[in-house]
Amino acid sequence: MLHCQDTDGIIRIETDALRAEVWTRRMGKYLTGICPQSFVDKRTGFVDPTYGLLIMDFLLAPGWRDDGYPREALLHGDLPKHFVEGPQICLQMEEIDYEVIRGREHVAVKVWTTFTRPGEGYRAGSRYEQTIVFLPGRRYLLACEVITSANDADNVFYRMDIPGHIKHNRCDSFTQVYLSYHGTIDRAEFLQARPPDGKFLYKRDDAHIPERFIRGYQLAAPDGAAGPWLAGMTLDPAAPCEAWCHQHKQGYVCFIQENHGRPVTRGRRIGAAYVLGYFDSIDEMHRTYDRHKGAQSIHVDSADCRLTRLPRARPADGCAARLSD
Repeated sequence: MLHCQDTDGIIRIETDALRAEVWTRRMGKYLTGICPQSFVDKRTGFVDPTYGLLIMDFLLAPGWRDDGYPREALLHGDLPKHFVEGPQICLQMEEIDYEVIRGREHVAVKVWTTFTRPGEGYRAGSRYEQTIVFLPGRRYLLACEVITSANDADNVFYRMDIPGHIKHNRCDSFTQVYLSYHGTIDRAEFLQARPPDGKFLYKRDDAHIPERFIRGYQLAAPDGAAGPWLAGMTLDPAAPCEAWCHQHKQGYVCFIQENHGRPVTRGRRIGAAYVLGYFDSIDEMHRTYDRHKGAQSIHVDSADCRLTRLPRARPADGCAARLSD
């Protein structure tokens, strides 16, 4: 079962396992990704308690500059960064170009835009593309983004919200958090606001890349009963360079993730691929991750859908694994 309706800036997708919406023009706080509280697990009836899933921000580089990037410790910690290119897509764009791709066994939504606001010493023009794929019979979707750089730089990374910031009232919407690079965390750790580097900060060590990169939380029913896990998985565990999981001063659990954090050259494509969805257990997350591990992008058209790897030096077809299970 695959249904897709595209009406007035809202793309509504339904499979036999999921319901979701993608906005192509601003109707709330965030643009890109899955729109807030629309991602439904049809088996259990649970809905994401988020501000949106797979949300894209901007391009950054290390080091402070006087460019408006806030230095407030509780907001951004002691993690010096500056802007490479904006605008902040999720908050500062009113609409985004898109295409719906319908296949016999998949429905995909592809969106794209170009960064137009360069930081000092950088040029504008990097292209951002996001692809989200829905498949019948699965409680999860596949997604990726690809950014084609307009700059040469020693270190560039981009910021995502994945799986999505958790709305809650004293942790009433979830029971625990799972970070594959740390373990499970009781919800009591999120009753007090902390800076992103106060606890549970991930910083990549190339000598010790984690086996998997999974971040998620177990949902709670109104009566407090534990529900399914909602998790986001970055399928190349070497892609994330930094990731936050903390109680934000504005009252939500913040799941910011930054990818790449390496040199770029003009015209090079960088990005990551994900699994995002509902799972009954951590073991099920691990099995799903291992089935798709190593992917960095997605090729999709009306005839075919497959996970791929990004080309190392020039645009070309990567090695591909068909979605057969």
